[in-house]
Amino acid sequence: MEHTIMQHMEIVRGITVNTLSRIPEETADIIPAGYNNNIRWNFGHIAYIQEKLVFDLAGEEAGVPGHYKELFSAGTKPSDWNGTPPSFTEISEVLKNQKDRLKEFIPGHFHQKLNEPFTNRAGITFHTVGATFLFSFYHEAMHIETIKRIYQAIKKS
Repeated sequence: MEHTIMQHMEIVRGITVNTLSRIPEETADIIPAGYNNNIRWNFGHIAYIQEKLVFDLAGEEAGVPGHYKELFSAGTKPSDWNGTPPSFTEISEVLKNQKDRLKEFIPGHFHQKLNEPFTNRAGITFHTVGATFLFSFYHEAMHIETIKRIYQAIKKS
């Protein structure tokens, strides 16, 4: 079963990286009416939250740049950013490297208990690395859909 789950992760992350490669970076920082964040934030948020859900909650060392927390954690927004955010190239590399780290880490850790149970903003409580890892697929897909909607809104305006 873990093999199937890892194949699914490859598909989900492949969709994310492919979507990132098809969107022009000059649209990355536009926030259309009705949205709180931009395309760049959503891609960075995918990377940061995946890191938190799997590695951070398991007590593992972070593999994304330290400033991703300030830029891309839940509740952050581009209007609060100071300085230059990471490029699409950097975010793409972070996403690819993270996928490779997940492929190495998850086998053998799927049933590992988290250091402490984690309850997300929706009130769902997770107890294992596998549970947070599986939830991350839903989270990633939700943000890819948001990215596509933002991009469509930008193209229409």
